[in-house]
Amino acid sequence: AAQQRPDTPAWHNAQQLALHGLTAAEGWSVLEGGVRFRRVGGDGSGPAPTLRDTVAVNYTGRFADGEIFDSNAGGPPATFPLSQLIRAWQIAIPYMGKGDRAEIAVPMELGYGLRGAGPIPGGATLLFTIELVDFTVPPAA
Repeated sequence: AAQQRPDTPAWHNAQQLALHGLTAAEGWSVLEGGVRFRRVGGDGSGPAPTLRDTVAVNYTGRFADGEIFDSNAGGPPATFPLSQLIRAWQIAIPYMGKGDRAEIAVPMELGYGLRGAGPIPGGATLLFTIELVDFTVPPAA
């Protein structure tokens, strides 16, 4: 099949189908804003970060067609202040305990919107596999 172009109605329809095709029967939950979440490792019982924390994660980001657009596989965990990541990560990661792995599906509004960023076209549904390796709590002010 030919690769669909991001500026076509068929491509935009595929983005919505990728998101809305994830069902509770397959273990997906719907979080705030329509973020889809499925724990695939761990049980959620470990300590969990909050928005003010810095998270260390291993992750792979894919487009709805499965193409990988970003990953830190094979490298050290990526460390980010959670408050500076896309809104979908800010919503989903606090549902994870330290050591958990989860899959999340990001509606465009909670990812990179209509403008996109770098290799990510505007309007894209994004799929991430995230492992929460660790997090640090900032010192009290």
